[in-house]
Amino acid sequence: MTRMLLVICDGLGDRPVPQLGGRTPLQAARTPTLDAMAAEGSCGQIDPIGPGIVAGSDTSHLALLGYDPYRYYSGRGPIEAMGVGLRLRGGDLALRFNFATVIPHGGELIVSDRRAGRIDSQTGPLAAALDGTVIDGVTFLVKEGTEHRGALVLRGEGLSTEISDVDPHREGGIARCRATAPQGERTAALLNAFTAQSHQVLSTHPVNLARVEAGKGAANCLLARGGGVLAPLPPLSERHHITVLGIAGVALIKGLCHWMGMEVAEVPGATGALHSDYVAKVEAALKSSHDLVVINFKAPDIAGHDGDAQAKVAAIERIDAAMGHVRSRFDGIVALTADHCTPVTTKEHSGDTVPLLMWGPGVRQDGVRCFDEIAVASGALGRLPGTALMPILLQLAGRSEKYGA
Repeated sequence: MTRMLLVICDGLGDRPVPQLGGRTPLQAARTPTLDAMAAEGSCGQIDPIGPGIVAGSDTSHLALLGYDPYRYYSGRGPIEAMGVGLRLRGGDLALRFNFATVIPHGGELIVSDRRAGRIDSQTGPLAAALDGTVIDGVTFLVKEGTEHRGALVLRGEGLSTEISDVDPHREGGIARCRATAPQGERTAALLNAFTAQSHQVLSTHPVNLARVEAGKGAANCLLARGGGVLAPLPPLSERHHITVLGIAGVALIKGLCHWMGMEVAEVPGATGALHSDYVAKVEAALKSSHDLVVINFKAPDIAGHDGDAQAKVAAIERIDAAMGHVRSRFDGIVALTADHCTPVTTKEHSGDTVPLLMWGPGVRQDGVRCFDEIAVASGALGRLPGTALMPILLQLAGRSEKYGA
């Protein structure tokens, strides 16, 4: 039966950028492979969650793989925890966090850099210094992820998800965790105590002393957010009677793949960072015998959050070069899209549509001749909700069951 490849380019879509002459990075990039695949296949647009809804990477990936995020999503923390290798138990509260740079001022902690200069190494010793902390009978499990990211698990009795984030999501005063319902008061107090302790421990850690000596910002506090508990999810392979492989560098997407019951490939060089090895991911997919392979390319999102138009153009061109291997060697159905837009002008996710390309044997050719946010709007696939992607992919590969007689 026909194999399937789903390529999700994180944050690919964008808005007009003045320094690119009013073009989007996708319009400005040289993409001969994607343009050729667009001309050979069908194109359209996707609202990952729904029109105008600003999607997270977690909720949008759920939708693109056929799961209603309003039914299954329970918070990003548990997914991130699974992605970094933490195994959750019933009752565990999981959150994601950033290593951040904070400065004490007037009795407050002021966030000067939410990503600690995008610290990309030596976070393991920092996490280890906090891992196993016990406060009021609750154990805090801490594990580093990609770059400045990591996962935090609270294990103990009486924990609640009814809490706000510590991460203020911007530079400025640190946010105190607050209970959003009475049952969250103890958990909020525990998380605030741990945040203060993380600053005390990390401020004098040798890694941070060396960073300060070198003129770099200290990764001296953990900013937690996205608390949740792991909800059961029907495995993707069982839902569609297929074998599935996930290829990703970032912990969040690896965690999603684990949660969906996929096998997850460990690909050397697939770091999830800006200069991850795109070709290595594609080669792993081409060598796989799985019915469906899902690849995540993170770099466009990183460049978008940094507000770096040229870096986003470069990332798109590297994706295009890697997809050249797919076009010349893969004989199945390919779907290429994005989980959301990350405009470089706003540095945040937006609710704009994302472009969609379907390519392979039997796919109808429409009149689209180049792959960008505007050109695909005239494509034969039209404008679709994210949850429509998997049914379309499955039926093009001849794997859909007939509905009715």
